[in-house]
Amino acid sequence: MENRVLSDRVLNITASVTLAITNKAREMKKSGIEVISFGAGEPDFDTPSYIKAGAKRALDEGFTKYTATSGFLELRSVICDKLLKENNLSYKPNQIIVSNGAKHALFNALFSLCNPWDEVIVFSPYWVTYIDQIKMSGAVPVVVETEKNNGFRIDFTKFEERITDKTKIIIINSPNNPTGVVYSLDELKEIARIAKKYNLYVISDEIYEKVVYSKKHISIASLDDDIKNRTIVINGFSKSFSMTGWRIGYLATSNNNIASAVNKVQSHMTSNANSIAQKAAFTALSHDCDFDFNAIISKFLSKRNYIVKELNSMSLISCSEPDGAFYAFPDISKCFGKKYKGRLIKDDLDFCEVLLEEKKVAVVPGSAFGDKNFIRLSYALSFEDMLNGISRIEDFCNNLE
Repeated sequence: MENRVLSDRVLNITASVTLAITNKAREMKKSGIEVISFGAGEPDFDTPSYIKAGAKRALDEGFTKYTATSGFLELRSVICDKLLKENNLSYKPNQIIVSNGAKHALFNALFSLCNPWDEVIVFSPYWVTYIDQIKMSGAVPVVVETEKNNGFRIDFTKFEERITDKTKIIIINSPNNPTGVVYSLDELKEIARIAKKYNLYVISDEIYEKVVYSKKHISIASLDDDIKNRTIVINGFSKSFSMTGWRIGYLATSNNNIASAVNKVQSHMTSNANSIAQKAAFTALSHDCDFDFNAIISKFLSKRNYIVKELNSMSLISCSEPDGAFYAFPDISKCFGKKYKGRLIKDDLDFCEVLLEEKKVAVVPGSAFGDKNFIRLSYALSFEDMLNGISRIEDFCNNLE
């Protein structure tokens, strides 16, 4: 009976695994269980105080009414300033749509562009939400796999072979969640060449742009006017300013028809994003000299170096070094077929379940990202918790038989 009540659209999607793992770990902690969670995709520092002060001022000034659907003008203007200064991208305020988080901005883009059965190319491993949002928009996800042995770089021959007359969009994510891959200039040029050749749009998810180490983040939209007009840039405030709960993201497009369509869609879904959070985001960008993100990157780099070294020291686990973001994505396939206290580890789901129950460590199964041979660990947690958690994982692996 229930299947007749729910729509096929809902029955065809899955809940976010990363949020499910994080919520389960949180509930275990509330019940008094000492859980170490590597699940959350959010920075471990607080929203800077000057940003919170901006929100308090907004409340005191009565900035509590509707704004324009696309966000209040001053915020969209400083986003334009940011994109020009940091990404070499020139947009007008009417080409910026502020949404309820970057996830909402991504959905707005897909919903506005996709017709039923259009195909959208994504590269695996991919962020968990891409596949289900594509399905929700009525389109079909087409997954192009990348390989660990090739550093999770795009195989452009394989990529081009997957393009059909139904292909409409390419989604790219650099720095990548979960692998940490940062695309080089040459790789971005090749993606742009293919997009132009087949008359495709590009959705460029750049939410982790500031979390880069030895390499440099480049926006594909900055290459030339042609690819810029084909590209929708997705970004937000969650990762750079630790504003995950504020839910402010944005979309930038030089295609005025797309901007108008997204604005129309959002006007019927949510109206504007939270006005107080918008003011906080405005403060974040207009006073960014008050916040030294380099110090945060330095801490992330130390954690990355430690966690990759420790994971690679384990006989059953291997891990590539991420170029950006704050995730490790180790290969655990050598653990499959082994047992822990008589419990068989058949796949990544078993690994994560037994690890959580037996060692009270929460990690995310790689199958959520399109590759069951891996798990994802966020190292955006305290150094003490990370050391303790890695020690538990090592003990767990050492006792597999």
